[in-house]
Amino acid sequence: MLGAALALGLAAGMQAAFGQQGKTPPEENFHAQCIGCHGIPGYKTAFPIVYHVPKIAGQQPAYIENALKAYRSGERSHPSMRGIAASLTDERIKQLAEFYGAPAK
Repeated sequence: MLGAALALGLAAGMQAAFGQQGKTPPEENFHAQCIGCHGIPGYKTAFPIVYHVPKIAGQQPAYIENALKAYRSGERSHPSMRGIAASLTDERIKQLAEFYGAPAK
């Protein structure tokens, strides 16, 4: 219960921050699955090993899209990311990349 409340709080905060940049999520809270790990500055996960979780907001959209597709195909091997990416369609991957990605220059 506490974890869900924390995730919702983080999602609301991140949505407000992205909203200030003029970006709209592909659908309400669709991006929340990413915020739990990638939205916490300095966050480290302990599965499968202690690993620093990178910030994704501001990355180039093509990088995010390619990384998610590589996790989905197994080319990249982090188990949690592979499981998440496996559930995403190409369109959802593109939407997430555009939402979190840096504006094109």
